[in-house]
Amino acid sequence: MAHLKTVSATTKTWSELSAEVVAVGIFSGGKLTPLAKDIDEAVGGQLRSAIERGDITGHAGETKLFYGKNHRLMAVGLGEKRKLDLERVRRASGTVARTAIRNKLATVLMEDFAQDKKGAAQAQAEGVILGSYQFLDYKTMNKDDQFLLKKVTVRSWDRAGLKKGALIANAVCFARDLGNHPGNVTTPTKLAQEARKIGRRGRMSVWVFDRAKFTKMGMGALAGVAAGTDEPPKFIVMEYWGTKKSEAPKVLVGKGLTFDSGGISIKPASKMDEMKFDMCGSAVVLGTMHAIADLRPAINVVGIVPSTENLSGAKAYKPGDILKAYNNKTIEVLNTDAEGRLILADALAYASKHYKPEYILDFATLTGAVIVALGHVATGIMGTDEKLIKRVKASSRATAEKVWELPLWDDYCHQVRSKIADVKNIGAPMQAGSIAGGAFLKEFVKDGIPWCHFDIAGTAWADTETTSQGKVKEKPYTPSGATGNVIRLVLDLIGS
Repeated sequence: MAHLKTVSATTKTWSELSAEVVAVGIFSGGKLTPLAKDIDEAVGGQLRSAIERGDITGHAGETKLFYGKNHRLMAVGLGEKRKLDLERVRRASGTVARTAIRNKLATVLMEDFAQDKKGAAQAQAEGVILGSYQFLDYKTMNKDDQFLLKKVTVRSWDRAGLKKGALIANAVCFARDLGNHPGNVTTPTKLAQEARKIGRRGRMSVWVFDRAKFTKMGMGALAGVAAGTDEPPKFIVMEYWGTKKSEAPKVLVGKGLTFDSGGISIKPASKMDEMKFDMCGSAVVLGTMHAIADLRPAINVVGIVPSTENLSGAKAYKPGDILKAYNNKTIEVLNTDAEGRLILADALAYASKHYKPEYILDFATLTGAVIVALGHVATGIMGTDEKLIKRVKASSRATAEKVWELPLWDDYCHQVRSKIADVKNIGAPMQAGSIAGGAFLKEFVKDGIPWCHFDIAGTAWADTETTSQGKVKEKPYTPSGATGNVIRLVLDLIGS
């Protein structure tokens, strides 16, 4: 993992501490904090001069470095003071980390950007660590050009908040690593190994069912998708019991498709390499369990990951095949590239049968259609319980990980009915593809269990943005590649 692991807290004055740069915030209109005024004097009033000349305005995301004889100052724009919320704190902190790395500044002292706001320290630690993330595992050339942030200290009293933010951000970075590794590294076996490591650290029970076992158990949908690959598929179950077992667990299900060629309904060659990211749903589950192992909340959580590749080998399942899922419903396969919903079907049916969940959440890079609808800005959600959906939306607002609800009306559910089996794995041609995926999954959740589906195809990984001038526009705390998106939302929702 190439990222900062911890964020330190101090109550000492800035002049008592050693750091290569001191980062302070500036509000719109050039309003300075008391710390910014103090440090500006140490660099000869350069900051005030820059404000007077209009070189820095305090707009959110703006940064500028100033140099004194003995001190270096980083000014970070925070925008309007009355609009300073936790997400702006998170973004500003990510900007500090990325600016420090870009300028090869290994140690940073930061002021607390929002001392009077509950959760500000947690947000600040999240922003710093997520902003420090780099995926360098396969970079063997020009290693001297690689630079890592070594230490960040925040002048804050809230050590507990900083620690919690760091643990959560580390879990997100762990999930990013899983997604960024290629398909020949992040295999179903690798996911199972990581689940066992998390389980040992978090005192969880972990079971891993192999091909023979889950096929014998009746998981015909997962077995069908896995038929075309020699890479051993896995069905992973993790149980965390943080309180009495009579309390209903929250069940998290993640699509672990470690590489998706589309199977016999093969994908176009262009960008097929990105299908290593098709396991990002499983990364959400494993990342969440990673955080739970460290936070040890007094809740019960079950994580389930069905995992395989989807290839077109001699034994691969075919369009027109009929598969039988774990709940005995039969599925007509009309497109082998609609495979994620098939492996999730068995997982949702397993969760419905073996647990009495408070609710079930599933996460999947399920459809390209959700990108058409929502772009790379928001995750599509749909489900069966209004109260659960409201809670998901509330956690979305709290963490600034955007979601948008799509309707799951009966009209759409009828579109996944099959003429020769119970259901088919695609809906009406060229219509509501994301909703059809959700409607299919609904068939495998037992009636009465609150359930919400997250289609993360548009938010699970990101491309570096480029401006019209051709300049790279860096996001404050989300680099190119796997994002680990919605892990923070889930942790907020489940009450970690």
